[in-house]
Order: sequence, then C-alpha cells, then structure tokens
Amino acid sequence: MARVDTAIMSIAPLYISLISETFLPEVNGVANTLGRLCDGLRAAGHRLQLVRPRQACDQGRRSDDDLLLIRGWPLPGYPGLQWGQSSLHKLLRRWRQRTPDVLYIATEGPLGLSALRAARRLGIPVVSGFHTNFQQYTGHYGAGLLTRVLTHYLRWFHNTSRLTLVPSASQLQDLTRRGFERLQLLSRGVDGQLFNPARRCPGLRAEWGLGEDDIAVLHVGRLAVEKNLGLLGEALQRLQQRYPQRRLRLVVVGDGPQRGALQKAHPDALFCGVQRGEELARHYASGDLFLFPSLSETFGNVVLEALASGLAVVAFDQAAAAQHIRHGHNGALALPDEPASFSEAALWLLEDPERLRRVRLNARTHAGRQGWEAIIRQFEQYLLMARGPLTETPLGTGLPPPT
Repeated sequence: MARVDTAIMSIAPLYISLISETFLPEVNGVANTLGRLCDGLRAAGHRLQLVRPRQACDQGRRSDDDLLLIRGWPLPGYPGLQWGQSSLHKLLRRWRQRTPDVLYIATEGPLGLSALRAARRLGIPVVSGFHTNFQQYTGHYGAGLLTRVLTHYLRWFHNTSRLTLVPSASQLQDLTRRGFERLQLLSRGVDGQLFNPARRCPGLRAEWGLGEDDIAVLHVGRLAVEKNLGLLGEALQRLQQRYPQRRLRLVVVGDGPQRGALQKAHPDALFCGVQRGEELARHYASGDLFLFPSLSETFGNVVLEALASGLAVVAFDQAAAAQHIRHGHNGALALPDEPASFSEAALWLLEDPERLRRVRLNARTHAGRQGWEAIIRQFEQYLLMARGPLTETPLGTGLPPPT
C-alpha cells in the first residue's frame, strides 16, 4: 500500500466511486495505475466504491458496499479484457441509496457511459481519465474509418465531465488541439523498492544463455499490433551487425495476439510470457538495454519501471519518455517521425561501455524521485476541485506539479 503524506489526512474523507472496465489482477497499465490510486485514497482515509466488470477470479463473489460487479463482454482484439455492460438503472439504484461525493470514470465504454449518464441525473460531479488512445488503435485493427467517429465520441464524453486527467504533457497538447476541454495533467509514479537494480539475478541471466558481460535486450509489454513491435527486430539486427563480437539476446516479457508472429520472426529470442510482482522486477533488473518502440501510448508505465530497474531505455520522444528521459543523460530518445532513429539511438547507447554504465546509473537516480505519494496527493486534490463550482479551468494549471 502506498505511503501517504500526513497533509492528506487533514482533508475531510470523501466517498468516491471509481468506475473502470479493467482492474487488477488484469495486466495492463490502466489496471496497475488504478490499483495504486485506490490504495493511496484508502490509505488517506477516503471511502472508495469500485465499479467494474466481473472477472474470472470473482467466481461466487457478490457485490457489497465497496464493490459493485457488472456483467462484462469480451473486448474485440483484446483477449482477457472486457467491456462493462451498460448499467444505468443499477447505478441509479445504488447511488440513490448512498450518493458518492465524486466519481472517477477511468474508461469510456458502455459501463463508463452509463456511469456518466447516472451522474448527470443525480448531479454527482465527475472526473474522467484519458488512459488509452482507442481513437489511434482503430486504424491498427482495420477500422480506420471509425477513427473520426470515435474521436468525436471521446471528446463529447470527456467534455461532459468536470475535469479530464491525462498522463503526459504531449497527450494534453494533442487533446487540446482536438477540442478537449478542462484538461489537467496527472502523471504516473513507480515503486522504486520493487523495481530496483538490486534484483538483478545472474542465475536468471544464465537461464537466458547470457553471462554478465553479454547484453540482454529487453522488451516488456502487451504484444499487439499497435505497439509497433516490428522495430524490435530491426533494432536487434542493426545491433548484431554493428557489434558482431558481442553476444546479444532479445528477451520479451508479456503476451498478446502478436506473440506467435513475433516468435516465428525471431526464433532466437526468448519469450517469457506474463510476469508479475517480484518476478517481473527480477526480469527487468536482469536486462541491460530496454527497447520501447510504441507510438500509441498515453503514458507507458513500463518506461518508468525500466528506468527504476537501472536499464538504458530507448524510446520515442513522446509520452513518458519525453517526460522522464533526457537524451544522453538517462536514456536515448528517437524522433517519432523517423523510425530509423530508433535503431540509431540503440546503437549509440552500446557504442561506449562507460556511456552505457553512466546512463543506467542516471536512469535509476531519476526514477528514484518518481514515487506515487505526490501523484496520489494531486489526484485527491483534483477530486476535491471537481466538487466546487463548474468553471473553465485554465489548461493544465489547476494544481502545481508533484514535488
């Protein structure tokens, strides 16, 4: 559970309802972030009601005052994830019995929409979160014609709420250009005790077929078409051509619909599947170079986890990477409109062993200052802000950034 600053405890407790189509133990950045925020709010003394679809682990479990379970439907293209069923009348009944002080709607599917509609009927203030670039994903899944319609819907959805929280400055700027209003920045934190270079494991590296002087090229994430994973192979091939005397191996942690194709394309790579908790942290810390080629992230929590684990990160200059990596100091940034620059950034990092060592040390130092405490405190303040009069909040200036 997150440690909470004592200043939070002086605020009168709120009754908060958090609505999401995904939550732990599902493995994705949204679920992980929401789990951290919930732990922090509860630790601060707030009463939290979670509204989410029923999961496989909920067999025989009933809803109660703190958990409202909704029927879920499979999400196309995302095995293991669900849409929550539209539940307007169920939410109205529950919230008329006890009305939340504020809602946080994390997803914009049928469940999120029904929560928004119920809140409007009952006069409950709403804060929404922009966690996933679904309007970008449509093109990757053969539905590019729906992109404009989906963008229009998302803009209407979020502009109906009091505030919309976005995870990165680049996302805030992009959504502003698209007509989204009352946006505020809420970044992400990282658990520096869990993700730590001290978890490096020579035994695990030996299982990977690597010695201490070899290079484990790591990728962690969902293996899906929108993640731009073709660049992993291109970068690895360039590295092997440039440094034929060094032993390099691609190690992939995660699962998804593209796993089979990736394994076929990279028979020498090691695919470790989904890892959690300390095992995930051990995999991170046992790597050397972290490749993150995605161009579709709203943030990218794995970037901070890799930095905290002392890895040299190569990513495009946007979202979490733009926010947390200073090129040449604690990582390497590629230009989003120049795919070839991604491989060049990886080559540059391996060119000089002393440079690689220095970048990795700086990565850990920076990530060590990115704890969850200040993020949770800022999230709490946004929820309190939403309960006040509806005003046109200046872009991104409602609260000072976390310190």
